[in-house]
Amino acid sequence: MLKDRIIRPPEVLKRTGFSRSSWYRAMRDDPEFPKPIPLGQRSIGFAESDIDRLIERLLSKRHG
Repeated sequence: MLKDRIIRPPEVLKRTGFSRSSWYRAMRDDPEFPKPIPLGQRSIGFAESDIDRLIERLLSKRHG
């Protein structure tokens, strides 16, 4: 059984430190960026594991 949570954009922004505009720009321009999960007509979320991988990727770029 998958134990992944879907987290909403405010939590994603808080965890990553991105501004809202920077986040949506990166979603548009970076093919490796987490893909949104539609939750309704006007709401999205992201798999927590995808956000964790993004943070690890960004940190590894900083260190290497």
